[in-house]
Amino acid sequence: MSAVCASVDDLRRQAKRYLPRMVFDFVDGGAEREITLRANTADFEPLRFAPRVLTDVSQVDLSTTLLGEQLALPLLIAPMGLCGLVRPEGELALARAARAAGIPFVLSTAASHSLEAVMDAAAGNLWFQLYIFRDREFARSLLQRARAAGYRALVVTVDLTRGGKREKDIHNGFTVPPRFTRRTALDLLRHPAWLWRMAPHRGLTLGNLVGWGGQDSNVIALSTFMNTQIDPSISWADLDWLRAEWDLPLLVKGILHPDDARQAVAAGADGIIVSNHGGRQLDGAPSTISALAGVVDAVSTSADVILDSGVRSGADILKALALGARACMIGKAALYGLGAGGQGGVERVLAILRQELDVAMALTGNHRASAVRSDTLKP
Repeated sequence: MSAVCASVDDLRRQAKRYLPRMVFDFVDGGAEREITLRANTADFEPLRFAPRVLTDVSQVDLSTTLLGEQLALPLLIAPMGLCGLVRPEGELALARAARAAGIPFVLSTAASHSLEAVMDAAAGNLWFQLYIFRDREFARSLLQRARAAGYRALVVTVDLTRGGKREKDIHNGFTVPPRFTRRTALDLLRHPAWLWRMAPHRGLTLGNLVGWGGQDSNVIALSTFMNTQIDPSISWADLDWLRAEWDLPLLVKGILHPDDARQAVAAGADGIIVSNHGGRQLDGAPSTISALAGVVDAVSTSADVILDSGVRSGADILKALALGARACMIGKAALYGLGAGGQGGVERVLAILRQELDVAMALTGNHRASAVRSDTLKP
């Protein structure tokens, strides 16, 4: 990782140089024409601050509380599958960087490392993300494992009743099972540092799913089986079931409509994560920043609201806080750091966002991240 990394975009460029095209596109890409992917970042731009001056900002407090827990920053690292493709340490590095920064890391069901291994490596404020598979007993077993391991909250993702059509992955042969071509092989050879680092770790797998359905640890077999377990029949009754099974904070991820937010809270959700899966599912869905205010108004003070997707700067975080979010999640930004420099790269991303948020808050006259004024943005 270069010593000169002034922004998340700088780390993105370094990750792009380090990673083979198929892996970088898997991290960076979205569904179909990527309309929603682009909107997730672009829709922050028209939002303008309304700075207040001559306010003592010698002490700016970036901490906040979320679900009753104290965070050093209003930020979380989002759940993402197969992070071990970026660097072998994958989720272990992400969790360690989050712990060092004093923020939660949300481990995906489809992680490269098991929930027990991640907790052993980086015990801290860890949350677990769950897909509701057809096999409800396996879902229950994951809940039990997460509870026993000490995970503090459950995030249920509800926007994966079909897998999004990700055209870059199709063109690159990054499918299940993968399709290798001469172009793919040449691309891998052009990235010797990635190949050298990955060579001792050919046993990449889906750590939480090993042994499920009689499958061994082969990542292709597990991925194929997981795809067959996507359940298009999930409904609000399943959220009721989860609420009865899980006695710690429960958050619903994938909400964009105010009515869905109200219904999730009525079903017992403690938190709402405004998310469009990073633009990787329905192309043409609204950006999350454009959907945020409606969801916040719908739930009022009944649940904490988190913004996911599109955050690339501390200014983006402040804009989300001004619109009523309690915190933000980063996914792609964290993986850019992981690709650029492993755990150190992720820590650099978090340090950049911390510094940018501090500057943006000071220059808008905000003293506390937990109490950002709604008039921070121009009407």
